[in-house]
Amino acid sequence: MMLPALILFAITYILMLCFGKYRPYIALGSAAVFLITGMLPANEILGAIDFNVLMMIAGTMGIVSLFIESKMPSLLADIILEKVPNVKWAVVCLALFAGVISAFVDNVATVLMVAPVALEISKKLKINPVAMIISIAVASNLQGAATLVGDTTAIMMGSYANMNFLDFFVYQGKASIFFAVELGALCSTLILLWMFRKDKAPIPKFPRTKVTDYVPTILLSGTVVLLIIASFLPGMPANINGIICMSLLAVGLVYTAVRNHSLKAALKPIGEIDFETIGLLVGLFLIIGGISNMGVIDAMADALARLGGSSVFLIYTILVWASVACSAFVDNIPYVATMLPVVQGLAAKMGVDPTVLYFGLLSGATLGGNLTPIGASANITGIGILRREGHEVKNSDFMRIGVPFTLAAIIPAYIYIWLVYGI
Repeated sequence: MMLPALILFAITYILMLCFGKYRPYIALGSAAVFLITGMLPANEILGAIDFNVLMMIAGTMGIVSLFIESKMPSLLADIILEKVPNVKWAVVCLALFAGVISAFVDNVATVLMVAPVALEISKKLKINPVAMIISIAVASNLQGAATLVGDTTAIMMGSYANMNFLDFFVYQGKASIFFAVELGALCSTLILLWMFRKDKAPIPKFPRTKVTDYVPTILLSGTVVLLIIASFLPGMPANINGIICMSLLAVGLVYTAVRNHSLKAALKPIGEIDFETIGLLVGLFLIIGGISNMGVIDAMADALARLGGSSVFLIYTILVWASVACSAFVDNIPYVATMLPVVQGLAAKMGVDPTVLYFGLLSGATLGGNLTPIGASANITGIGILRREGHEVKNSDFMRIGVPFTLAAIIPAYIYIWLVYGI
């Protein structure tokens, strides 16, 4: 029965590639086939779905919606712009700001926060905003792997590897993946400084944005603090991170309803939750449960082990750069969801600690999305914003920034992860 499961999995992936708008429905439909045919037994459904991941994503998305609505991100951007002397430093600082925000907030939401500031600057200076928006998009995508809540793929890996919030900073007594990402961010920032070296027009004065409500900022900060505290407490439930995120979202919804004297106002943050991504993940979890049950995951791990021989370094290298290449054209969520159990099985067969392979997978899949305009949702969002403003972005326009930015970020991260966790 392994062959039918493999064929169904391949067809599912091809359909998701060809019909991107319908990926959640394709994944859920394929999952239904796995269930109907018995390739995934009904008693394994709940075990296949990672509810911790789903609750973390839904909770953080809702809280981020309240955070954006409060206008706090706009105020922070205004403060940054008051401190920079010219366009070059404005672009670099906005990109860094987007990166910092993106380590805790969804990448697409980050672009939606910061891009309007860049557009306003370009309009006042009468300059083309394309390069500025692209820089913000790739910087936000880069930082998604830095923390547990930075991106869907990071949430998935953290849950799969049983990692808590602090494990992204220090893991097994060593400086963790956060520092690999920041090393890449430092090198890619140098690339941006060089690319915008001629843009020295002064920044005009902006009136400061007024924050309408500080409670969402407290809720978002509280989410991070509670995730850190939960990292220290023994005996926590397996879904504690998801429970924290959903509980604080519930507090935010009740507060919003009371503050606005309206239940309808409390429904808006719920509407901002990306239920299509959640549906996609549910489908993928069930599909992966099905192919795992049918032995496909073990077969994929065996194939990768044969390709790399007995060399962990070779397998790590293949995994990183194959992830970079795949993520340039394929959404990294289904890719990472598929590869996490493969990596676990591969490490078990070789009798090695999977950490270096987990980190290699996450870094390659996250950073590889910056190679092309379609490699990451943040890139697609940025280009969509530019298109609405009347600016068409050619592939060459994007890759002129995306390719050197990606290489400057992934090469030091690749070296760092191996030196710290591979040797």
